Amino acid sequence: MSDQQANENKLTAARTKLILDKPFLGALVLRLPLQEADPAWCATTGTDAKKFYYNPAFIDALKPAETQFILAHEALHCALSHFARRQHRVKHRWDLACDYAINPILIEEGLTPPPGILNMKAYEGMSAEEIYPLIADNDMSETLDQHLYDKEDQFAEGGQDSSDNPLDNDNEGNKPPEEKESRENSGGSGSSGDQEKDPEGSGQQEFDENAGGSEAPPPPLSQDEAEELSIQWQQRMAGAAQQAQQAGKLSGVMKRLVDTLLQPSLPWRMLLARYMTAVARDDYSYTRPSTRRGEPAIFPTLKSAEINVLVALDVSGSVSDKELRECLSEINAIKGQMRARITLIACDSELIEGFPQVFEPWEEVTLPDTLLGGGTTDFRPVFNWISQQDKQPNTVVYFTDAQGAFPIEPNYPVVWLIKGKGEVPWGQRVQLN
Repeated sequence: MSDQQANENKLTAARTKLILDKPFLGALVLRLPLQEADPAWCATTGTDAKKFYYNPAFIDALKPAETQFILAHEALHCALSHFARRQHRVKHRWDLACDYAINPILIEEGLTPPPGILNMKAYEGMSAEEIYPLIADNDMSETLDQHLYDKEDQFAEGGQDSSDNPLDNDNEGNKPPEEKESRENSGGSGSSGDQEKDPEGSGQQEFDENAGGSEAPPPPLSQDEAEELSIQWQQRMAGAAQQAQQAGKLSGVMKRLVDTLLQPSLPWRMLLARYMTAVARDDYSYTRPSTRRGEPAIFPTLKSAEINVLVALDVSGSVSDKELRECLSEINAIKGQMRARITLIACDSELIEGFPQVFEPWEEVTLPDTLLGGGTTDFRPVFNWISQQDKQPNTVVYFTDAQGAFPIEPNYPVVWLIKGKGEVPWGQRVQLN
């Protein structure tokens, strides 16, 4: 077996182990195709948010458990959109902050780190944005991996970086040119000497063909690419978390990660659309067509069954009428893409008079001009009403702040659209913001 095949087998085995033991991380790792890189520019591993690049000698020296860690490390850089969150921060310090944010998470998850990673107990539980101002400007530590997605530092007029931290601006702007150049070529993550800053400021990485390599490193992402990939990775992260949770293998560490970092930034409309369309029963019919058409072949035709969605509104006063109407507007837009029959219920501590209301697929869901309510919050009346019906809904969407009494978990999917920081004991929580 060749060394290249041995490394591929090692990476594939580590990826499979993650999928089986930690499906949330495994699903994210699967989104990064493996790509052997030229050792001339890749000393360890790296990512451009599209692929996982690796130095064969580095992978060969890792233990199997350490290989899992480095795969998950690159995947989390992508899932957390570190490539789109830097803004005008100094690249070297941002690279350090991102690694300081990720590594404690993976260690707490039970993964084995390879030697040389950045880890400080003081930074545990902090985001990269929170860690960044705590890193000394002259900290020349290096990340183990390379962040290939990011451009080199671009300085504003007057030689100052336009960071949002004025201290960063002063410190960086007052450095002599030779110190800046030394920092950019120090060999840190994404800042190696073979990835020189474009003198024209385009951010494109140059490659020295005389360095012994035959393939150049990937160019940094453009702003449009970063924004598009950020949305894709947020969707992937949400989908991976949902699948792992359904399989009962979403750890508390990863659940907190999703709750605190993903949900507040992922558009709730996108999540709501995905959950509603997921229950639409689209299937194919292979019924033999009429022979009078003269077509002997049997082609599948798409047949969509009507779905029943119950929308419950918390009218205790925690969610404003304006927000409720915006949510219903989104429901109307989504149900226009499927055959959805909507049952609308308003409830505080009990069902509001005049509800439930039923809207057929071709009818627009509307609210009365005056909506009663304002009492305490109790979710049980809605689910008690459902239990008394002959047919259960395909899914329930509940708008609330989650500050109320919950019933026992039902056997149908429930999506909670939450205003505020309230938690739910079961069901799918989506942050309304």
